[in-house]
Amino acid sequence: MGTTHDNVVGLVLAVSSSVFIGSSFIVKKMGLIKAASNGKRAATGGHSYLFEPFWWLGMISMIGGEIANFAAYAFAPAILVTPLGALSIIFSSVLAHFILKERLHIFGVLGCALCMVGSTTIVLHAPHEKDIHSVKEVWELATEPGFLVYICVVAVAVCVLIFRFVKSHGQKNMMVYIGICSLIGSITVMGVKAVGIALKLTFEGMNQFIFFETWLFTVVVIGCCLTQINYLNKALDTFNTAVVSPVYYVMFTSFTIVASVIMFKEWAKQDASQIATELCGFVTILSGTFLLHRTKDMGNRPSEVHSSSDPLQCPDNTKTPQTSEI
Repeated sequence: MGTTHDNVVGLVLAVSSSVFIGSSFIVKKMGLIKAASNGKRAATGGHSYLFEPFWWLGMISMIGGEIANFAAYAFAPAILVTPLGALSIIFSSVLAHFILKERLHIFGVLGCALCMVGSTTIVLHAPHEKDIHSVKEVWELATEPGFLVYICVVAVAVCVLIFRFVKSHGQKNMMVYIGICSLIGSITVMGVKAVGIALKLTFEGMNQFIFFETWLFTVVVIGCCLTQINYLNKALDTFNTAVVSPVYYVMFTSFTIVASVIMFKEWAKQDASQIATELCGFVTILSGTFLLHRTKDMGNRPSEVHSSSDPLQCPDNTKTPQTSEI
């Protein structure tokens, strides 16, 4: 990895984000379990968890993690920050094993190890962050022909999925909803990176909010986030979260890396061996993530396998499974 100060700061923020977000699932789950023993469960319409300090502590931890993740994009390239999101899965799985007694079997341990190996590989070979001194420079990168073509392709693909396939195939094939979320998500991350750079420069004494480009990027982030959340909720509400989560992670991360490479040209100064190593690290993380999710019910009794859904990611389920439900 480039030993620049910004890359190191971005790495620390990305890892901190994963720790906060991973622990937030566990802490919120503890609050939900406690609330279920004292009142009506969230799954049956109860809201007693709102009076549980643990649940609020989990929410604060999640918000802190998202803020750290937002800030990480201002310092480090997306190819470094985005794949490290898998570390939150490891952290929550390990905590669930020791705190919630949700057994992490041998394949879960192997999945965690693969994620760690892949993350280390990417960190050690991540490209240097491009030096940017004004949000106008980001705007110039965003309006270059290559990225404009990418935006057009994304816009056309999203419109086709929304207006042609959502009604007819949305309830049958999760790739429709996940495809929309992933494509829009790649644009969201580019917008977040632009706004993050603007905030970073502003805090350094160079006010970037006097430029309309900063506000335009902000509007893009808000619009893309709302659309992304809408269709992600549809996917989670329609299909099994244990399947949606890893597939969404793979597609979102892949499109984000492609968008970042096109816009910021992060591979321009790297040779083929470095790029190949980063791709190998990414594939290793994907393998570990899929292994964690696809074998999560191994060793459960049949009744537990059929009744478990994904309580750590859904605040209205307080069931305590025997294996990690991250």
